[in-house]
Amino acid sequence: MSEKSESKRLGAKQHKNSGRNNQKGDASWEDFVIDFKEVGKSFTLNRDVWAKATTDAIRNGKDPAIVVVIGEGSPKTRLAIIELGILEQLIEGER
Repeated sequence: MSEKSESKRLGAKQHKNSGRNNQKGDASWEDFVIDFKEVGKSFTLNRDVWAKATTDAIRNGKDPAIVVVIGEGSPKTRLAIIELGILEQLIEGER
């Protein structure tokens, strides 16, 4: 996986230099700033990882999301991590 291919898969706009410039995060998609994580077997989510994703999103005026791509070779499992409140709004059709 590359951030470029995962961004293209979603239709997201990839940020230059993977967020090392003015636009933080790896990509923007709809109302989200996405941080992609590719892992072989597991991924550790903790407050520091989420805080970075949140800070990057706030700097871009969007909501944070982490996309985790699990697996080596094929098939891969793709998961999105977002705040529960945002998911509730999406379910209720408020967005």
